[in-house]
Amino acid sequence: MVSVVGVAHSSSRIEDPKGDYVNLREAQAQNADDDDANNCCDDGVGDTGLVITRSRCWLVWWWARLIILLVFAGLLIAVSFKWVVPFLMNKEIIPLLNWERKTFSKPVLAAIIFASVAVFPVILIPSTPSMWVAGMTFGYSLGFLIIITAVPIGVSLPYFIGTLFHRRMEDWLGRDPKKASVIRLAGEGNWYHQFKAVTLIRISPFPYIIFNYCAVATNVKYVPYLLGTLVGMVPEIFVAIYTGIMIKTLADASNDNHALSATQIIFNVLGFALSITTTVIVTMYAKRRLKGMQKEEELLV
Repeated sequence: MVSVVGVAHSSSRIEDPKGDYVNLREAQAQNADDDDANNCCDDGVGDTGLVITRSRCWLVWWWARLIILLVFAGLLIAVSFKWVVPFLMNKEIIPLLNWERKTFSKPVLAAIIFASVAVFPVILIPSTPSMWVAGMTFGYSLGFLIIITAVPIGVSLPYFIGTLFHRRMEDWLGRDPKKASVIRLAGEGNWYHQFKAVTLIRISPFPYIIFNYCAVATNVKYVPYLLGTLVGMVPEIFVAIYTGIMIKTLADASNDNHALSATQIIFNVLGFALSITTTVIVTMYAKRRLKGMQKEEELLV
């Protein structure tokens, strides 16, 4: 009886150390796994922090470059206002304005501006100078009204003319797949998608005259094409009108033989810089949204 108990007791002594050894190995393995997991988490956090730091540095550098560019542009504009602009005004702009005022009445000039904005895009001639004249002569309200009523004609005629050369337009787009991929966004999706794409294309720096003829090759519907064009051209029209008003202000100052005061120069420079900055920001946003729409279309395909 005693021997049996002793054997049982000795057996338990033999198993206990073995069991402790096994548990120790399992504990060491578990600790090693935990250390590896912690190291991985630390590396992940480090990589994320590095990415965030780089992103912040890039953002700071981008804003610094933008500020430097704006300061340089402001100085350049100020120098132009002081010396270059008066010379051009006396030699070119003032004689042209005087001839215009003596030759045409305001109703006739409004008709000329309307006709040029409506017809020039059809024959591939930029109509921006006509918008400048609208700003110089009629200001914001009436100038905008004249231009915006002529734009539908200027973009509709090329659209319908392009239908006669639909096959040639498609072949032409096929030669430049990168630009064609942007234009073809106008013909994708539903009515609202087409309207949004046309609006963004008009805001972006894509050539205005070329898109008038190429749009039909994307199979975009006429109504979203027209409405998107009207909305997308609003920033460009206001910048052109503002430019015309500023030219007229400088011409009047030169014609009266007195220089602009420091306050007038500062306000004109700030206003011009603000209009350019706003245009650049809106254009960058339009380009980014177009790229986003391109990626969405590629994912769907």
